[in-house]
Formats: sequence, C-alpha cells, structure tokens
Amino acid sequence: MANIPGFDGIPGPPVTIRAAQYVRMSTEHQKYSTENQAIAIQAYAERRGISIIRTYADEGKSGLSFARRHGLKQLIDDVRQGRADYAAVLVYDVSRWGRFQDADESAHYEFICKEAGISVHYCAEPFENDGSLVATILKNMKRAMAGEYSRELSTKVFVGHCKLASLGFRQGGIAGYGLRRQLIDEQGRPKGLIEFGQRKSLQTDRVVLVPGPPEEIEVVKRIYDLYANDGQSALGIAKLLNAEGRSNHFGRPWRYDLVRAILTSEKYAGTYIYNQVSMKLGLKRCINTPEMFVRAENAFVPLVDPEQFHAVQAERQRRLIRISDAEMLEKLRSLHSRTRQISALAINNAGGMPSSNAYKIRFGSLSRAYDLACLGPRRGAKSVEIGRLLRNVRLELVERVKATIIHAGGAASRGASTHLLQVNDNLSVSIAIARCQPRYRRWQVCFDRRGRPDFTVAARMDEANRACVDYYIFPHATFGLPRALQFYSGKSRKWSRYRYDSLESLLPIVGAARLDLKRASWGA
Repeated sequence: MANIPGFDGIPGPPVTIRAAQYVRMSTEHQKYSTENQAIAIQAYAERRGISIIRTYADEGKSGLSFARRHGLKQLIDDVRQGRADYAAVLVYDVSRWGRFQDADESAHYEFICKEAGISVHYCAEPFENDGSLVATILKNMKRAMAGEYSRELSTKVFVGHCKLASLGFRQGGIAGYGLRRQLIDEQGRPKGLIEFGQRKSLQTDRVVLVPGPPEEIEVVKRIYDLYANDGQSALGIAKLLNAEGRSNHFGRPWRYDLVRAILTSEKYAGTYIYNQVSMKLGLKRCINTPEMFVRAENAFVPLVDPEQFHAVQAERQRRLIRISDAEMLEKLRSLHSRTRQISALAINNAGGMPSSNAYKIRFGSLSRAYDLACLGPRRGAKSVEIGRLLRNVRLELVERVKATIIHAGGAASRGASTHLLQVNDNLSVSIAIARCQPRYRRWQVCFDRRGRPDFTVAARMDEANRACVDYYIFPHATFGLPRALQFYSGKSRKWSRYRYDSLESLLPIVGAARLDLKRASWGA
C-alpha cells in the first residue's frame, strides 16, 4: 500500500469534475446579466472542485419556450448525440433553465441530461439537486413559480401597453409607407425620427407616427383616389405604380397586399388601433375580435381625410360581391387548369377572381380551399412548407454566425431585421439560404439589399432542404450585390472561391476590426 497515493502520507492528485455552464438572459438590455451568472457559477464550481470547460449561452432569449434558445438546444443535442465531454451542467437557478408554462417541460430537459449520466446543478438555489424528496418538492415549486412570474409579468406589461396605446403612443412595429416614427420625451417634445431598425433607448420616451416624405404622402393620397374615384382595384393600383417605376418603402415592387394594407389601415386616417393580433407567452399568433381592440382616435396627423377613408371602406364592401363557396372553388379549379400551378400570388394576379385573402377568410386557409377544390398534390403547398422550415433554419443560422463571432472574441449584434448582423461596429453581414431546387439540381440565393451589407453568408441546403451542406461567403465590394444568384450541381466552379465547409471561415472577419474589410480579398 506504500505505493498507493494517500497511504504513504502523500496526497494524490485532486479529483476535478468537468462541467459545462448554461447562462441565459431575457432581453438584450440586460448587458451584465450573463456575466453575473457566470461569476456566481464560477464561485460555486471552485468550492466544489469543478472545472468549467464549456459555456452555452442564450443572450436576449425568453425562457418561455425551447424553440429559439439555441444555446440550450445545442446543449441538449450534444447530450443526446453523446458529444458531451462533461459530467455536470451548472445553471444559476431554476428560472435560468427556463420559465416554461408547463413545469414538466423543464423537468423533461433535465431528465435528458440525467439519463446520459450528467447531473444538473442550480448554483444559487438553497437546496442540493440530489433527488431527495425535499429537493424534488422545492424544485417543482420553483418551476411553477418561474412560469407564474412570466404570466404575471405578461399581464402587467399588456396593461401598460394598452394604457399607452389608448393615449396614442405607438407600441412597436414598423411605421408603414408614408409614415415615420417620431421619438418624443416625457414632456411630449420631439427628439427626432427613429430610422428603420432603430429602437428607443429610454423607458420614459414615447413613439408616435408622423407624416413621412411628401412624395410618399402623395402616393398614399393617389392610391385612395384611384380606388374611390377611378374604380381601380388594389391589384390594378399595384401594377400601375410598378409600371411607373415606383417602389415601396423597402425599395421593392408594389404588391396587392401592400396596397390593400394602405387602403384598410385606420392609421392613415389618424386612428391608432392596438391589440388586433396577440401572441402572448410564446403561444401561437391569435387574431382578436374587434371588442378586444384598443383604439385611440385622432392619435396621428391623418394622411387622408377620415371621410374619404370611410368612403373607401364603404366602396370596398360594395365591391365584395357575395358569391357562393361552390363558385369560389370552381374559379380556383379553373385557374389551376389554365396555369397548372396554384399559389396566393397566382390568385392575386389572376383577373376576375377573389383575392387570396378572401379565400383565407372564407375557408380558414388557402390549403383548406385547395383541398375542398380537390386539386390534389400541389407543389405550392409543399413549397410553403419548405419555406416555413427554411425561415427557422435562417433564424438558427443567424444565431450560429453570431455565436461563432463572439466565441472568437469579436462583437456581433442583431438589428431589428433578423437576418442582418453588425460585426465589430464596422461592417454588416447578411444571412441567406441557398434553397435547393432538386428538379433542376439547382440552388438559388436571394440577396437582401436593404442596409447594403458588406458580406452575405449563404447556407447551401441539401436536396430535401433540411440540412446545410456548405457555406458561401460573398464580399459585396468585389462580388457586387445582385438580387439573386443561381448555380447548378457540377457547374459551380465559378463560385467555388466563395465556398467554405464550415462557419469557422467567418473568423477572419473578427480579427479584422481595424482593417478596411470592404477591400479585403476573400476567397483569393
């Protein structure tokens, strides 16, 4: 036994437990929240002989749902796939793990860790998470309290928003064509316009809508005149504006739905309406009934006379010729037989048909209308499903790019537009998806030109549009900024200089904070 450490009076090497830490904060305004959590977790680890080897973070993420918490999702995925090289997960407290409205959901993710032999420690809680009866009772009570806190906070915030909305203060959202957001202080004095993507920083400041550029105001008035006096439809007005070379406030061609929004939104007559749509506590989007609306008359300077606005609404009702469900479905079948394709855009662009919105209102959704019309399998429906999937992939890619830059020591923040990242305060990166069109073995990237990004990171999808195959990084200073790009399988050598296998290729951006990155030669 003399050769065994500890039996000859010589202590053996200390046993160190390898662990990962998980930190989360609810809003991006809580600048030091995750740092404070990490300090407390580190102190807990040092007392227990634990070595923290990995950090998972969700900054500015609500604890209500699992869907957009990419740090926790990565942690659970690593545990499930056997990639976790640690024996414990350290969390500040139960609420940082999540404020799930169902306490069992919080328990479910903890159980996944336990099943893999990884314990979860709540470092700031007054109990040990050791599976004892007391710990189990306290932990479940804390989970229920965390969910209840979110419900109470949601109610208080909603009441506050309704009060401010009733006074005519804008509660989020873009201004709309012909309008701009004006920041005012607590005495009602103007402080300046808030540009697209910007937010107010002081809690005491308020936002109201004010008239925008004169040329946009004239277009709004013309839209009302064309509809009320010239008998034009919303689709006809959009085509007319496009034929004249006019663009909307996003710099894009006019569409039926944007013209319709201008014709139906009461904000153009000076009335602010709040709570038309709600999505409380991370639940699904809900369209509220009119009696739930919060209205503020004469809240803004009207762009059109209120009498003209109400005359246009009356004209819209007059034009709504009530046709039967069977007639609407027959028109849908007729369109499908002529074009062999069906979509909301095709419906809106076809003459002599109800709008796609009319089909949604009458039948609940376009998909149900297609089913009732017995149109059979539709590429349009499948395309919609893939589009929804790719929107989620894009959001996850934004978070992954942001995490990659921050992990390498850079700074990255996301603006109001979910696809654009500001990196090191001196360049912008747009995130795009290269969608696969398997029928042609072709990929297409649509570039977003708003904000004139310096780079676009495009993830090329597999044939099922389910997973990323590789990445393309386009520097627009040398590549230009086209609307779209297509490339084919086996014929993409022209674009191979921009291709990378992983997001680690973004790391040169991080180290170039003091360089003129717009002149950098990528892919050389």
